[in-house]
Amino acid sequence: MGKIEDWKKRAKSLQKDILALYLAYRDPRVPWYAKLLIICVVGYAFSPIDLIPDFIPVLGYLDDLILLPLGVFLSIKMIPPQVMEECREKAGALLLKSQPKNWIAAGIIIFLWSLILLWLALQLIPKN
Repeated sequence: MGKIEDWKKRAKSLQKDILALYLAYRDPRVPWYAKLLIICVVGYAFSPIDLIPDFIPVLGYLDDLILLPLGVFLSIKMIPPQVMEECREKAGALLLKSQPKNWIAAGIIIFLWSLILLWLALQLIPKN
């Protein structure tokens, strides 16, 4: 049971860090290159589509267990420590209040994935 509780704690911490990254993205003190990585990491975290689908044995969870935490770690390293601390505090308060919902961001992510899938489908259709 100790391992399960440890994993739950890590998942909660990752959820808080992803929300803190979203808040940091909106902070003017964060450099542009950090914002570029943050938008990719947060967008991927909230995306309903995984890089490697979860139904593929072992590899399916690779992105969730390795790629996402690695992206979060690298993003945090690029943000000034004081900014990240403030954003973590705000994220903690938001998570205690309620689950944040950003329907606009979800719509944009779904739209972008749909465009990618459409482009792939058009590439696979034989041309006369």
